[in-house]
Amino acid sequence: MLEEYIEKLRPIISELFSKESSGHDIGHLERTMKLALYLQEKEGGDKIIIGISAFLHDIHRIMQKERGVFVAPRDSLDTVKKILSNIELTQEQIDKICYAIEFHENYNWNGENVNDINTLILQDADNLDAIGAIGIGRAFAYGGAHNMKMYDNKIPLNEESDYIEGKIDASAIHHFYHKLFKLADNMNTKTAKEIGKQRTEFMRNFVQEFLDEWNGKMNNVKI
Repeated sequence: MLEEYIEKLRPIISELFSKESSGHDIGHLERTMKLALYLQEKEGGDKIIIGISAFLHDIHRIMQKERGVFVAPRDSLDTVKKILSNIELTQEQIDKICYAIEFHENYNWNGENVNDINTLILQDADNLDAIGAIGIGRAFAYGGAHNMKMYDNKIPLNEESDYIEGKIDASAIHHFYHKLFKLADNMNTKTAKEIGKQRTEFMRNFVQEFLDEWNGKMNNVKI
């Protein structure tokens, strides 16, 4: 049933996200959905709610690009409901999908206290796609789309600073310290924590190599 729903929604979402280039494109939605469904198999939750909400969770990003100002997920819910009218869902299912989308960026580690399993799994899946090899690519794509520098060595790298959703970091490398390195430890589910740990180690190795090259350090180079 979920597969049938997604096939009906895919042309609509593909068109809506066709010009997205900040890392929140249709590929991100597809990967997040696959990750979310994998987590759902391990951790529980409603497969249909989780799958559909993962596929629609970034509508607010498109609205934000059009308006040129920060748009919260809750501001996309009217559009989400219009899109959902193309498939046959109960009102309860629609409400649960909208809830997951509205609160998926409300992190418990920022004191938001979200407890709905569907929302927590969507949040984990979304954050898993923000780290690892894909996360590195997306970080620089996001930076380029928002005129961020790759790195600014005049500004200290501080992993202790709080991340504020919607705030543009000083550089792509600063974004790793402000948010991406923190995600694995703050995943909601055991499965996501395990995956996140591996992906974070990969990112830390990359960033260290980046900084070494930036500073002219030659690692294991024989000339």
